[in-house]
Amino acid sequence: MRKKVSIIGAGIAGLSAGCYLQMNGYDTEIFEMHDKPGGLCTAWKRKGYTIDGCIHWLVGSGPNDPFYNLWNELLDMEKIEFVDHEEYIRVEDGKGNFISVYTDIDRLEAEMLEKAPEDKDLIVEFINVVRKFSGFNLPIEKAPETYSLLDLVKLIIRILPYSMALRKWDGISLKEYAEQYKNPLLRKTFLSMFWPEMAAIFIVMTIVWMHRKSAGYPIGGSLKFSRLLEEKYLKLGGKVNYKSRVDRIITENDTAKGLVMKNGESRASDIVISAADGYSTIFKMLEGRYTDEKIRDYYDIYETFPSYLQVSFGISRTFENEPHLLVFPLIKPLIIDDSISYKNIVVRIFNFDPTLSPEGKTIITTMLPTYNYKYWDNLRLHNTMRYKKEKERIAAEVLEALEERYGDMRSIVDMIDVSTPSTVIRFTNNWKGSFEGWVLSPKIGFKSMKKTLPGLGNFYMAGQWVEPGGGVPTAILSGRNVCQIICKEDNKAFYVKQISS
Repeated sequence: MRKKVSIIGAGIAGLSAGCYLQMNGYDTEIFEMHDKPGGLCTAWKRKGYTIDGCIHWLVGSGPNDPFYNLWNELLDMEKIEFVDHEEYIRVEDGKGNFISVYTDIDRLEAEMLEKAPEDKDLIVEFINVVRKFSGFNLPIEKAPETYSLLDLVKLIIRILPYSMALRKWDGISLKEYAEQYKNPLLRKTFLSMFWPEMAAIFIVMTIVWMHRKSAGYPIGGSLKFSRLLEEKYLKLGGKVNYKSRVDRIITENDTAKGLVMKNGESRASDIVISAADGYSTIFKMLEGRYTDEKIRDYYDIYETFPSYLQVSFGISRTFENEPHLLVFPLIKPLIIDDSISYKNIVVRIFNFDPTLSPEGKTIITTMLPTYNYKYWDNLRLHNTMRYKKEKERIAAEVLEALEERYGDMRSIVDMIDVSTPSTVIRFTNNWKGSFEGWVLSPKIGFKSMKKTLPGLGNFYMAGQWVEPGGGVPTAILSGRNVCQIICKEDNKAFYVKQISS
């Protein structure tokens, strides 16, 4: 008899787990609080525009990276159109100077040496380590929990040539690394590439993936991509229940037995997987009964990615000669809330994806991180008028900044949309409104978190709360790994095949 598996959450990790389990002879059913798949990998429509809320680039978009094979187990990668940018990001100083982070390593080296010759030694060292890691592939074929002694030996041999560099670049934050540079614009460039508390190895690997043309953007955006996974899952015989919020996980004799929904209905199953928010899963759905000191430390001590506001504009013109991702300084600081303000702004122009806008138009977005999620949630819940006014204020100030950089904008704005940390919490229930879970910091490194909880049988977790660093590729890998673990425990061979050659 096929085992019944209940999966909480139809994000990328939940859909991935569901797909692989269906392939391997399990009956699965997903319960999702929202009315669409994807979780944080989503998009929404406003006045004829599609506002993308997630994917900037996808590791594994090209066959030069092992993640391509993972995606190709669930999606026909040959049928997805990807855009590989020649320029990852451009950073300006407001004085006419800029640095372009090219995705070609040789071109990037020339650009950095030309713009910051005083930092030659650091630049050469950085470029050399990127070249070194161009031959490195993450070991993703098997879940670490399923490794044999031979697998461990092979892993050590595989990583050994990179071990010293890994130790160095994984042991320093991007912020600490950037501070070593003398040139202020190059220092700013490194700090602009991602969250400053991330380990510097992440930027090394980012350039590697882009250089290999395996970090492209999927035309159609995040929700279209999530829909492709949903379509695959349904074709495999899975079932998704939308607008079905889980209240608690049923346990009997310290074994997961099913779910109780918010409406009071019970759903029995042999196995439960939570691909939902980690904090809610452990401390609410399971009432904190299956934890230990290590797990509590994660939620008490470890740093999460912040939440964010996203301000989006539908513009009745295109910006062909402008970089798609630009950082430029503001004439006056942009105050987000009482915890943070910004002197620079990062804007993304979606000229490269015409499917998101009417012909001859485009979308411009900016993401404004903040840890003060409580401020925004309290405003929305208790002072809706001020909540609306604050969103309008920030949108107006961002638009003013865009006019300072691009000229007249007000007369050509068709659409304005502002999402806040409260929006993230309302639609995804993600703890603190975080956009990716745990920060891949030097403190956490590549630490693998257990996908089980102490003392609870037939229960597993998947997704960004057990995979530091988060991201869409990590989510699919997490769901796949959980399936491998379950198959091993059931003494079944893990089965999968490629869709396209």
